[in-house]
Amino acid sequence: MSNPEQTPPLLYAPREPVFPRRVKGFFRSLKWWIMLFTLGVYYLTPWIRWDRGPNLPDQAVLVDLANRRFFFFWIEIWPHEFYFVAGLLIMAGLGLFLFTSALGRVWCGYACPQTVWTDLFILVERWIEGDRNARVRLYKAAWDGRKIRLRLTKWLVWILIALATGGAWVFYFADAPTLLRDVVTGQAAFVAYGSIAFLTASTFLLGGIAREQVCIYMCPWPRIQAAMMDEDTLTIGYREWRGEPRGKHRKADNADQLGDCIDCMACVNVCPMGIDIRDGQQMECITCGLCIDACDDVMSRIGKPRGLIDYMALTDEAPERAGKPTKPIWKHIIRIRTLVYTALWSLVGVLLLVALFMRSDIDLNVSPIRNPVYVTLSDGSIRNTYDIRIRNKQGQAHPFRISVASDADLAVSLQGTESTEITVGADATGSHKVYITAPKGSVAATSGLTNIRIWAEDTENGHRTYRDTVFNGKGQ
Repeated sequence: MSNPEQTPPLLYAPREPVFPRRVKGFFRSLKWWIMLFTLGVYYLTPWIRWDRGPNLPDQAVLVDLANRRFFFFWIEIWPHEFYFVAGLLIMAGLGLFLFTSALGRVWCGYACPQTVWTDLFILVERWIEGDRNARVRLYKAAWDGRKIRLRLTKWLVWILIALATGGAWVFYFADAPTLLRDVVTGQAAFVAYGSIAFLTASTFLLGGIAREQVCIYMCPWPRIQAAMMDEDTLTIGYREWRGEPRGKHRKADNADQLGDCIDCMACVNVCPMGIDIRDGQQMECITCGLCIDACDDVMSRIGKPRGLIDYMALTDEAPERAGKPTKPIWKHIIRIRTLVYTALWSLVGVLLLVALFMRSDIDLNVSPIRNPVYVTLSDGSIRNTYDIRIRNKQGQAHPFRISVASDADLAVSLQGTESTEITVGADATGSHKVYITAPKGSVAATSGLTNIRIWAEDTENGHRTYRDTVFNGKGQ
């Protein structure tokens, strides 16, 4: 019988805060440069201008929800061309598969937004509160004036970064200078303020408070990455056959029996995930390489070869233990799996480029009106009505001539005008009703269905497109 006073076991372990120590080295420098590049792209892109003419927005990258369009420099994507966005998402997925199969979670360690903003927030924390030991002492210290001052200063800078992050995001959906002025003067729409507030709060919480918990518990990628990796994947590991048995006392009698690892915990103290890479490959590891920098620095100072912790493949373990040569790096990267991913990625990219450069400057949509199916006019002729929509993707207004092609004797007219030409504005869609009439007693008037082709031709440059449909006669 259990003791009723016994404390029930915890379902979830309490979080142990991670305070990474500062480290210098190749991988740390690489992460700094990638962080500067990605943050620069994110914050500055909405402010890049691109001249598309007087009738179109001049923001280089713009998601124009009001007009249902997406602008990317010289490229304009319309709602019916969403397959371009789908194709880019497929390419992103295949690219993630490719890099993971070759280099493990390299995306997570260097370019994932969670990693980038967490690195930035930790940098601010280090500037304000000090390096690892100082931050650990501050965390354990009682709340006093100094601790409150440091924490409030850190949180204030975090909020400013998070606010800039949320503000930069909404600038992608409206003209950035105009929206900034409206936000500052209180004239922006509620959705703008709501989006900024939500993104500010989420950036502050995920990048500053949750940190590694997002990668461990919220992100699905750690749980499916194993399907992308095999024994030839280069990922970070510990050469335990060289480092064990580990020990600190190098002047002891049995020092010659110790491995290279001096158990200094440098690799653990710099890890942003708070793990010990010497325990083997772990789901939490994002392969950021900081443990490599830390260990290499220690090995250099004690006169041991670098590379005790390094990028390596499982297939290299046996030959390394035996002192034999291992595969060159290019053989780990260029193999069947990565070649297949590269081929698929390239195929999708080529198809998107072909579709992009082959698309027409105009689109035509034809919808027959079925209520009524046809109308008998006073002279006995039969008339069908069609709704047509012409999408002019050009930067200037253009006139379009509507015509019909068929073996039958048919005439075209437009509602409200005697002309067969209509003008559609720049980068706009024009909707019109088109009448197609068959004379009394003609084949089209007396038969059931007649196949026809409706053309829309730009009278200025000769570009044209068509849609096939049917004409309904009395036999219908």
